Amino acid sequence: MWYLCVFFHRLLDYRKAEVESLAQLFSNEDQEYQCLQWRLPLLHHPDSPFHFVDLPSEDVAKSIASRSILVKGMYELWGEGGSYEELEECIRNYPDERKLPYLDSNSTFKINVDTFGKVISLQEQTQRIQGLSYIPFKGRVNLKNPEHKFWLMETDDYGASNGLPPMVQKRIFFGREIGGADRKLLPTYQLKSRTYLGPTAMDAEMAFLMANQALATPGKLVYDPFVGTGSILIAAAHFGAMTMGADIDIRVVRDGRGPDCNVWSNFKQYGLPMPIALLRADNNLPPWRTGLKEVFDAIICDPPYGVRAGGRKSGGRKLMKGVIGPYVVPDDKRTDHIPSTASYSLVECVHDLLDLAGRMLVMGGRLVFFYPVLSEDDNFDNHFPEHPCFKLIATSEQILSSRYSRVLLTMVKTSPYTEDIAEAARLKHLDFKENHLKWLEDGNLHSAVFSPTDPQSNGAADHAKFTKEPKPKYRGKYV
Repeated sequence: MWYLCVFFHRLLDYRKAEVESLAQLFSNEDQEYQCLQWRLPLLHHPDSPFHFVDLPSEDVAKSIASRSILVKGMYELWGEGGSYEELEECIRNYPDERKLPYLDSNSTFKINVDTFGKVISLQEQTQRIQGLSYIPFKGRVNLKNPEHKFWLMETDDYGASNGLPPMVQKRIFFGREIGGADRKLLPTYQLKSRTYLGPTAMDAEMAFLMANQALATPGKLVYDPFVGTGSILIAAAHFGAMTMGADIDIRVVRDGRGPDCNVWSNFKQYGLPMPIALLRADNNLPPWRTGLKEVFDAIICDPPYGVRAGGRKSGGRKLMKGVIGPYVVPDDKRTDHIPSTASYSLVECVHDLLDLAGRMLVMGGRLVFFYPVLSEDDNFDNHFPEHPCFKLIATSEQILSSRYSRVLLTMVKTSPYTEDIAEAARLKHLDFKENHLKWLEDGNLHSAVFSPTDPQSNGAADHAKFTKEPKPKYRGKYV
């Protein structure tokens, strides 16, 4: 059945991917991943917050709305039109068998008025509600806790001049609320109130989006190989998943900033189940015993790619170059010993991450991670390493600056990870290294992002300070 899905006007490229993942979660997890059918209201721009989506049932629609981070509400649409006269005709023609159960005299109801792209006064809202007198409501009005909520939503023909998706014609919607979002979740988990926080902590909204993409639910085991201060695992634990993390920096996973300011205290702050384990481990040298496989239901992470923090792997520069040989840590120094590390380029990090996921994810398990893209890269598919064990089901881009953005990738394990597949993946990785962009191999994304566009021109950087680039027509900073 088709439902009206209304989004918050944030993170536009992430919206459909989240709904489709949650639809998979609440309908039938055993089915192969399939994209939902979507369509836009008449004359609406693709970035409009109003979309129609075909979902299996009302229960699925309600479950999606209650858990989603970007869905404002799901509605059974009774009518829409370019004017209130057209809306009235549409509502009158809506089947009575669909309307009458919610207009019963023994029920309570409430009508809300919402607008997009404009603001109307309380008096105007009241007038619009009174204009719906042709709907035969027989129940009692209850503004605090009604059994049925109805919404009158209106957009205006404001063109493209106010920073929002252009609306070329006024549109009015009226429908019954199936389910609504609980935005109290984000203020509760906001970073500024977090007990233990690091410079690369994942924003709460993004962490919950990643947990939804990974289908985190009770009974599932979620792993983050770059756990840091635990922001991603906190979101997964909120949805009931068991969590486990690792990081190469032992100071983060062991001590933090003291006994009451560490990763464990973050979970304690929100009353969440503690992680099963936090390991000091190197993604380049996994700690798993030989033969161990298919343990995790999902792997969620934000790999280090050299903008806010660079990647590190065990070994040290001299050891990696063969200048010195392997060493043995004396017994009396093992407790506080911090192993030396060397630079860990993103191209190697991604290969190791895909290898880890291929071996350790269960069939149908999901790998969700961020991947950086420079603005000069016209075709993302040309330089991302494919893996014969995974199917890429969603890509959602977030623009961070004029020079680069990051893409959230959601991949599903579709076949067993055999030695033949591991060898095929290794060969693809070698081809990836040879043909990839220079900045990715060197791990020097920071300089690629923050250096002047034309370094040969002496005045390029100064010129950029005083030259205003044209702003995007409507997307702005929340994309």
